[in-house]
Amino acid sequence: MKLFTKYMTRNDCYTAGRKITPKGIMVHSTAVPGVMAAEWFSRWNKSYKAGEINRQVCVHAFVDDKEVWQYLPWDHRGWHAGGAANNTHIGFEICEPAGFSYKSGSVMVGYDAAKQEDYFFKAWQNAVELCVMLCREYGLDENDIICHSEGYKLGIASNHADVMHWFPKHGENMDTFRKAVKKALENSTDNNTDIGIGDMVEFKVSVKNYYPGSVEVPTWVKNDYYHRVTQTLYKGKPVIKGGKECVLLGKKVKKSGGQEIAGINTWVAKENLVIVNSIPDNKGNRTYTVQKGDTLWRIAEKELGRGTRYPEIKKLNGLTSDTIYPGQVLKLPE
Repeated sequence: MKLFTKYMTRNDCYTAGRKITPKGIMVHSTAVPGVMAAEWFSRWNKSYKAGEINRQVCVHAFVDDKEVWQYLPWDHRGWHAGGAANNTHIGFEICEPAGFSYKSGSVMVGYDAAKQEDYFFKAWQNAVELCVMLCREYGLDENDIICHSEGYKLGIASNHADVMHWFPKHGENMDTFRKAVKKALENSTDNNTDIGIGDMVEFKVSVKNYYPGSVEVPTWVKNDYYHRVTQTLYKGKPVIKGGKECVLLGKKVKKSGGQEIAGINTWVAKENLVIVNSIPDNKGNRTYTVQKGDTLWRIAEKELGRGTRYPEIKKLNGLTSDTIYPGQVLKLPE
């Protein structure tokens, strides 16, 4: 999951400055075909009070098949539920693909499920991983996740159909979504590591095969490169090979310097890998790969001993803002 942060500071919801203690997560979908996550900033970073937009609305994030864009702090009170859930729930929207239209508000016209299957499950996967990250951050679990239509039935949200007008077209529903989140949470606990999209990993020294029954791992794959995880699910479900859950290694990272290039594109058992957080570069600097939930302050606190040293990281990496995202490689000062 690639997470980008860019707060909608012009939106009246942001300037209201109200905070919440998140007790749950509400899943929405946009009902605006073809508008992807990054495009919503220009649409909604406007003030209703100033007459710049005709809606009083703002969600915490948008998700599509490639990335997640966070537009409000997670503990900021959003305007997404149309009810009491605004006081308790983080809300995010899953973007819908182009190629169809709506009638009667929630009826998809011309939606080709087979054609859109690849998009749907990639967006589903990013939504699952976002929920996993938020559950860990705020002590939640899969039972704390609902969609907008479920919120309406509970009396804490306005009357909207999402996401149950869309998920069933791909054989899914909120129960299967919650199961996918639960599975991901359990796997990270059982393995004592959370290997996810964007993580940099390396093979354990003792590893012989990619997974039980597969071909032998070449020496150069283990000795010369770290690897970047680019996929953890297929069609919304874990990939099992040789009886082991696997992740896809889609990029290689040279151990000598950290250059990132095309990968081996091979599914590998998670138990054969370990996460790599920092590597030396050619200039003698250490590097750190940004993990889910990281901030510059947290990285400085963990790697440099004091959170107040975060400006040194910004300067060394030429950053003009505090925005970082999982998978990003940062140089660390000595």
